[in-house]
Amino acid sequence: MPVPPHLPLPPTDRVRSPRTGWTRAHWEAVADRLLDGCLPYATPGLAQYRLPGRASWSGVVSDGLEGFARTFLLAAFRIAGARGEVAPELIERYAAGLAAGTDPSGNEAWPALTDCSQQMVEAASIAVALHETRPWVWEKLEDRVRERIVDWLSGFVGRRTWDNNWRLFQVVSEQFLASVGAPHRKEDIEGGLDRIEDWYAGDGWYTDGDGRNFDYYIGWAMHLYPLLWSRMAAATDGGDGGRGEVYRQRLSAYLTTYPHFFGADGAPVHQGRSLTYRFAVLAPLWMGALADCTPLPPGLTRRIASGTLRHFVERGAPDERGLLPLGWYGTHLPTTQPYSGPASPYWASKGFLGLLLPADHPVWTDREVLMPVEEADRCVALPAPGWLLHSTRHDGIVRLVNHGSDHQPPEGAGEDDPHYAAFAYSTATAPQSAPHARRRADNHLALVAPDGTVSRRRRIHPLGCGDGRAASWYEAELPGQPGTFRIETVSLVHGPWEVRVHHVQAPAGVAVRETGYAVAHHRRQQAATGEGWALARTADGLTSAVIALHGWDEDGASVLHETHANACGPHSAVPSLTLAAHPGGTTTHICLTVLSRDTVDPRALREAVTASAGEDGVEIRFADGTVLRPDPAGGRHTP
Repeated sequence: MPVPPHLPLPPTDRVRSPRTGWTRAHWEAVADRLLDGCLPYATPGLAQYRLPGRASWSGVVSDGLEGFARTFLLAAFRIAGARGEVAPELIERYAAGLAAGTDPSGNEAWPALTDCSQQMVEAASIAVALHETRPWVWEKLEDRVRERIVDWLSGFVGRRTWDNNWRLFQVVSEQFLASVGAPHRKEDIEGGLDRIEDWYAGDGWYTDGDGRNFDYYIGWAMHLYPLLWSRMAAATDGGDGGRGEVYRQRLSAYLTTYPHFFGADGAPVHQGRSLTYRFAVLAPLWMGALADCTPLPPGLTRRIASGTLRHFVERGAPDERGLLPLGWYGTHLPTTQPYSGPASPYWASKGFLGLLLPADHPVWTDREVLMPVEEADRCVALPAPGWLLHSTRHDGIVRLVNHGSDHQPPEGAGEDDPHYAAFAYSTATAPQSAPHARRRADNHLALVAPDGTVSRRRRIHPLGCGDGRAASWYEAELPGQPGTFRIETVSLVHGPWEVRVHHVQAPAGVAVRETGYAVAHHRRQQAATGEGWALARTADGLTSAVIALHGWDEDGASVLHETHANACGPHSAVPSLTLAAHPGGTTTHICLTVLSRDTVDPRALREAVTASAGEDGVEIRFADGTVLRPDPAGGRHTP
């Protein structure tokens, strides 16, 4: 796929970068284009960047601050990475903005930091940027400007933040104050760092706050800020008290499996909130190299990073204006959250952290090496979040089977979120995220009332994860029906396939519906159904199929079409299976779920994979002789 003409780039280097062709010069060029693209939207004093697009719930002034802070973070990596050898106007631009934004009597004054205010997020970016550019920005500012910056950041002292990754914004902001000899509260810093210990789930994984909130915030927040804090603390009397080494060990553990989240085309698995930050997913990779704790070869770090940045650039992010719109590739508001404003996507700046590494660092000079998905078919279990990652070398797709992340509040009574509630996600697909499509959700097992109302997957209770299988249960609520109904699911991965075994409790007469992956494209999908199977295929050959193995109506297959519901394209389709009338009690339903760029023959697959369910349990048989018998109590299976 060619790079858009509005983004001229240096020549590729196929010797050093045989897979992507990209070098550090490409990263610098993209960073410069992003910074230049925002400049026309700056206020006269350069303290706010009021970008076009839907405003956030925080208002236009907060959004303008967000534009300054998040692009300043990108500018800081560019300035510090070049040791100040950049166009002087880049440094002057942000120095002027700092002066104007912290002038309380000016027209562009930033809002004061108050409890749980959006300004707290942006203050952290400004603090990090000031620390990293200290010789070229902070030390060149007039004393009165430095004093005003300190006064503004001091609004953090003693304030209350949201009890999640926001605790770390206070940590880095007050540590910057400490590093310049300004008043701060040590207990704010220590308290924030102590709090994240409550959320450490093991194997390098945190949950973002209480509950089971596993997503990319683990990498671009929970690992990133503690190590950025450690960099600041190292320059302050007292150092980091040994915490930094703990954070390095945890990031190293996290990075051991993190490469498995990336497809051969550079796409990351599409799961979780704030996906409009796009290549911010690269922040933990670069931090591993920056903190000298990565277990990955330098050539692998750059292969993944350059592949991901190139993936988005080739698909229009940044766009012809040089802007990152709210969405995944182009604009797609259902991918975003209400707190997202037009400058929110510029947390993507975190993905440029690698520019802090010198040009002669091995991550920039070593030859690219193959990613896991390019080497062989894989299946990796992540017990902490309750995920299986399985990938196929021939089509470069990574699939995530979800039995552990739900982003529900601690009491577990929130609405389900399409970016967490699905049974599976991938690098080639996105969930049906528009509100009008949620009644026909993808990768979902639903009870369907006669009026079409569907149950939802809420609090997920993991039952086990490992060795090619994962299991969980949840309580389904169905309006008009008293009580809740237990749905227990075991996922069994075999090569490119996932077999789902559902044990469904339901009242008599309701329908049961199973859906597969949503595939999307600029053109309407090809669709086909037969006895016990449904299939949708995009114009470029991506196929999603579901195949009944047990417990479904032979004539219950269909393909559900939607428009403007999916981040990957305006036309989307989801294959589905149905049991029209549940008999009541608990029943077993088994299906084969397929996502592939191969030619998929559902009839052949129905012969190649068979299943039975009876008093002796469930048995799955494959044409290659493999037999799987899942344990319905815990998801375990034995050959």
